[in-house]
Amino acid sequence: MATLSRRRPLLTRRSALAALPGLALALSAARSRADSEPLWRHGVAMHGEPALAPDFPSLPYARPDAPKGGRLTYGWLGGFDTLNSYAYKGAQAQGLRGYVYESLLARSYDEPFSLYGLVAEALDLPDDRSRVVFRLDPRAKFSDGEPVLADDVLFTFELLRDHGHPTFRSNYRRVAAAVVEDDRTIRFELGSGEDRELPLILGLMPVLPAHAINVASFEQTTFKPLIGTGPYIISGVEPGRSVTFRRDPDYWGKDLAVNRGLNNFDEIRYDYYRDANAMFEAFKKGLIDVRIEGDPVRWTTGYDIPAVRRGDIVRESFASGLPSGMNGFVFNTRKPQFADVRVREALGFLFDYEWIDRNMFGGGTARTRSYFEGSELASAGLPADDRERALLAKFPGVVRDDVLEGRWSPPSADGSGRDRGLLKEALALLETGGWKVRNGDLRSVATDEAFRFEILVWTKDDERLSLAFARGLERAGVRATVRLVDSIQALRRLQTYDFDMIIYNWYSSLSPGLEQRKFWGVSAADTPGERNYMGVKQPAVDAMIDALLVARERPEFISAVRALDRVLLSGFYVVPLFHVKEKWIARWKTLARPETTPLFGPMLETWWRASDHAG
Repeated sequence: MATLSRRRPLLTRRSALAALPGLALALSAARSRADSEPLWRHGVAMHGEPALAPDFPSLPYARPDAPKGGRLTYGWLGGFDTLNSYAYKGAQAQGLRGYVYESLLARSYDEPFSLYGLVAEALDLPDDRSRVVFRLDPRAKFSDGEPVLADDVLFTFELLRDHGHPTFRSNYRRVAAAVVEDDRTIRFELGSGEDRELPLILGLMPVLPAHAINVASFEQTTFKPLIGTGPYIISGVEPGRSVTFRRDPDYWGKDLAVNRGLNNFDEIRYDYYRDANAMFEAFKKGLIDVRIEGDPVRWTTGYDIPAVRRGDIVRESFASGLPSGMNGFVFNTRKPQFADVRVREALGFLFDYEWIDRNMFGGGTARTRSYFEGSELASAGLPADDRERALLAKFPGVVRDDVLEGRWSPPSADGSGRDRGLLKEALALLETGGWKVRNGDLRSVATDEAFRFEILVWTKDDERLSLAFARGLERAGVRATVRLVDSIQALRRLQTYDFDMIIYNWYSSLSPGLEQRKFWGVSAADTPGERNYMGVKQPAVDAMIDALLVARERPEFISAVRALDRVLLSGFYVVPLFHVKEKWIARWKTLARPETTPLFGPMLETWWRASDHAG
């Protein structure tokens, strides 16, 4: 067994060095900096200073005196086969992070990217961000009653760096060294400090118990939950069907400012459904308390039911300051038929958004034109500024002129489903890429191979959308089959990039950072488990990500993100789909919520059970 026994209090410093060449050269200078007196702070922002003062009473979007009690039931589409949120294998159950496992710092969802004390009550971060030191809250303990020590933080760092999901491995291997100063203090040396987001990424690291983790089996799927520090413990599991969380009456952090008005339900349950229609019917029957709606047609027509007319179900629309992200048909460029950018662009001409929006979504969507749609980070409709052009000058020809000048947008069809003009443009582009129609099939000029591929989907809605796209592709002689699989099978295929095309939505934030390397970085393209599903291997992408990571001021950061947006758009790695401009939520009136909605949109962890009023 590799389970660690509880260790004695630390008497000397203990450290872990990241196995990265070159980083150790910075350690001697880092040691001298570490000997200086720390300047403890209550929070940190990615750019500038955090908005909340050290003595803030609660998060601005929470109601501090919210009633406690009752049960909240969510519905979730799909299934799960593990309760380990941090390993690579398996489809993890929802709700574990935050409810059971906590991070060193807590995020405020009313700011682009700011963190405040949680398991760590304070941090020391110099201006050059060459190191970060966390001081643990002396009250912090695991749900089994054991105190949280800096040794647990070091253990978690080493565990996830060596055995965790690839995202953790790649992030934490960028750390030069981790040093335990005493039982409550741990220091991370970050080399040059050029990666200015890394201290915040470490602040979001969970804390797992060194005394209760079996390292040898950590990477395997399991229905045995890990012990956490969070406000809930798992009280019931039906594998693949449901998980129930019970509020821990002995939770150590219930009186922290970041927790006041949160975690208001005595019990939270996630029920899993294989079919979206079945899940909607369960909501209408009261088996699910709240529903985030993503179907414009259902939102406008599907809620004409007695419970809504009586006022028992409340429907609300919320504005959000977040980018909607890129939602699209994703080309796996690892596949030979999608290797040519001209071919990828051509297939986009065969997607009739106008017809689909009118006939499938009742005109309730807007076309997506940017990877950061709906925010100041989007490049759509804007010419590149001088900072962007300077960043892109090292990569001539990578960004098309119409994208650079803000003139590009996805093709606009006549809405007939048979736009001849767009078909003609698609065929002309395909011919330049070496494909021509012969006897009704699009074939390679060089090999006579027919152009065929599979669209992998895991929801009925995506199946319906893909079938509509496949009909459009047929007009150019392209044969696309649509394969519907369950969510667990889909996850396994996505983890190994075993697909031709998928529908995927990369959600974005107002502070994109290290995760961009997971989405489109060269190193992620051939690393299983990352989300570079299109297989992008474009050095300009990595350069723009590097630029946004080192930006110190917001305008500089925005320019770097927009430059990244332009490089991705010029690669035609997706056929952009659509988005809705508001967040739609339906809830039974026995749920109540605070009056204030944060920048990110409604946060359900601030809601409560209030049977006497609608809230």
